[in-house]
Amino acid sequence: LAREAWGVRGTSFSQQGAAQEGILEEVSTNWDPNKSYSGEGGEQGGKVRVGREHWVCAGPEVRVTGTRSGGCPIHLGCWDPLSLGPHSRSAPTFVRGLEQRLLNVSFNADHLILQSESIQALAFNLNCSFPGLALSSDTLSSGAPKQPRQAQAKIRHAMQFPKELTQRTCRLRSPSQLRLICIYFSTDLFFQSDNKSLLLHNYVLGAQLDNESVKDLREPINISFWHNESLEGYVTTCVFWKEGASKRYWGAWSPEGCRTEHPSHSQVLCRCNHLSYFAVLMQLSQDPLPAELLAPLTYISLVGCSISIVASLLTVLLYFLTRKKGDSLTSIHMNLHASVLLLNVTFLLSPILAVPSAPGSACVAVAATLHYALLSCLTWMAIEGFNLYLLLVRVYNIYIRRYLLKLCVVGWGVPAFLVLLLLAIKSSVYGRHTILLSGSQGDSRNVTGSQNTSICWVQSPGVHGALVIGYGGLTCLFNLVVLVWALRVLRRMKAQEKAPGSRACKDTVTVLGLTMLLGTTWTLAFFSFGVFLLPQLFLFTIFNSFYGFFLFLWFCFQRCRSEAVAATEAEMEGFSSSQMMQ
Repeated sequence: LAREAWGVRGTSFSQQGAAQEGILEEVSTNWDPNKSYSGEGGEQGGKVRVGREHWVCAGPEVRVTGTRSGGCPIHLGCWDPLSLGPHSRSAPTFVRGLEQRLLNVSFNADHLILQSESIQALAFNLNCSFPGLALSSDTLSSGAPKQPRQAQAKIRHAMQFPKELTQRTCRLRSPSQLRLICIYFSTDLFFQSDNKSLLLHNYVLGAQLDNESVKDLREPINISFWHNESLEGYVTTCVFWKEGASKRYWGAWSPEGCRTEHPSHSQVLCRCNHLSYFAVLMQLSQDPLPAELLAPLTYISLVGCSISIVASLLTVLLYFLTRKKGDSLTSIHMNLHASVLLLNVTFLLSPILAVPSAPGSACVAVAATLHYALLSCLTWMAIEGFNLYLLLVRVYNIYIRRYLLKLCVVGWGVPAFLVLLLLAIKSSVYGRHTILLSGSQGDSRNVTGSQNTSICWVQSPGVHGALVIGYGGLTCLFNLVVLVWALRVLRRMKAQEKAPGSRACKDTVTVLGLTMLLGTTWTLAFFSFGVFLLPQLFLFTIFNSFYGFFLFLWFCFQRCRSEAVAATEAEMEGFSSSQMMQ
């Protein structure tokens, strides 16, 4: 039964209590004691000597067992795969118990290897002169015993540890020996989470150094997952198991501290700055950006944002040179210009700090600032619509005590509160966001990781949906409603005027220009699908990259018109004075 169910081979093994626990089998892995398997790490010129280990199974339970030198058995734990339900507490108990037994077990060889159909456990004895270590499933399985066909068809994986791994521990307590353990799972039964997304091949690769917390490494740990299937329609993200991050399960998957790369069409490379359990999360994706459009869209964004930055600076400078006391309408415009200026600057910095060599904390800071700038810009758009509504309702006779101060609290304070709240609750919502590109065949896997582009932006889909799409959608909807209502009011005003060039007609042009510039172009973001995708990408990029420049033109138009009105009133006043004198 044990041979059929778990694929073990060997001679029967007698042990006290075996009759109660099931049929036990002893299996020799047939490793050559003089054979080296790693190209890096360990001792003796970068090679690690392999000893003789055993794997023992019991049905229906699986017992993780090996032998020390001399044949003395090592019991590392057992688990029943049928007992691992979605909310089972046996999963963390088994994983933590297996970790502690691997950390505490004694053996004479440089390392210990235990292997079954679904779990592979390794333990290494290291010292402070650790030069680095590279592990590959190809090398580890080269001398393993024969397994069933399904076990032989397992997909490749690898882990590479930098020499920096032991440096912090050695500086703090100078140990004579360190224990590095690696546990590989080819099942996700032990790592159930709230996120129902798939794991690539259900593989989970983990590592731990003694009982130390290894994090914030300058040189990352490289974890490679190879695959032989199409991932079209999925976004792959490198994640680690964060204990205590879920109320229903014993942990949750988080991308914090990990960077995802695609060196080839069949490989996902995770670069993480800490030790934990790692996997590749597969989530259904939207239509990826065509790779051939990246260059022109990037050029348009760079030129448009640069021109908008200069235009916004000129506008703010002109305002401070010629501002009038009590002009709240122009002050509102200047606050919008300031938010657009901040948005353009942080947008240009975002891809620069998303490169692998940039510090992760700097990318988080820029991502949070970019989100804040966008929320501030959207809020001031809504304030412009609200102010326009008050102007038309009260027929240009409006006074609210400390009106501008209250608007500034809303326009700058509310976005700041939202972003700071997100940072306080979970700072990992910000970080490097990879924009997938599709090749000529429309498959994002046809594009290597070096061709995909990354920016510092919101990583959480929930936060993006609520505080980017939702926030922007409400702003655009509010401004569109104000626009329709304002046009109806001005149409009635125009009907009461006799002169065709009356004030109501001029106000219609004013409202159309102001409201179109302050929100309606952002509605293009909701048309990024199907046949609308290509024109939407270019129209949205052009209009919103040059957004600050359009506001500058509007400011110049308003300024010229006000000066023309002032000159006309001065001429009329002079003409009236001359008539009175005559």
